[in-house]
Amino acid sequence: MEHRVDYTKAAPGAFQAMLGLGKYLDHSALEPVLQDLVKLRASQINGCAYGIDMHWKDLRAQGETEQRLYGLDAWAESPYYTERERATLAWTEAVTRLDGGHVSDPVFQEARRFFSEKELADLTLCIVAINGWNRFNIAFRAPAGTYRPAPRARTAPSLRPTRPEASH
Repeated sequence: MEHRVDYTKAAPGAFQAMLGLGKYLDHSALEPVLQDLVKLRASQINGCAYGIDMHWKDLRAQGETEQRLYGLDAWAESPYYTERERATLAWTEAVTRLDGGHVSDPVFQEARRFFSEKELADLTLCIVAINGWNRFNIAFRAPAGTYRPAPRARTAPSLRPTRPEASH
C-alpha cells in the first residue's frame, strides 16, 4: 500500500494536538503497560497495522510477554489477564465499537470497580486518542513495520496475574 499523506508534515498543528493527549496521559495514574494494552487492543479492533506494530513493540520493550500479547485478541478466554485488565479491555472494546450506539451498564459497572471517576475519564481519553490515531493512520496508510520504541528503562508490567494457574 502506498502512503497517501504524511499528516505530521501536512498538518503539524493536528499532529501536535494529538501528541498533547498523550502528554496528558503520561501524567495520569494509568500505568504505561495498561495504556499500551488499550492501544494495542483498539488497534486490533480497528485493523490499524501501524498501531499494532507500534504498541506490540512498546509492550515488548516494557517487558510484556509474547503469551499475553498473542492472547490479547482472545483476552476474555485467556487466563493471563487480571480482573482489572479484563475490565479495561471490556471498556476499550465497548468504547471503540459503541455497539448499539452506547456502552452497556454492566461494562461500565465492572470498570467502576477498578477505576475512580478521574481514572475512568483518563482511560476513556486513552481509548479516544488511540481511535483517533488509528483513523489518521488508516486513512493516510501510514506504513507499518519501521517503528522503533523509544529507549527507556525496561520495567516489568505492573499488572501481572499472581494466581499460579495464570502463570502457565
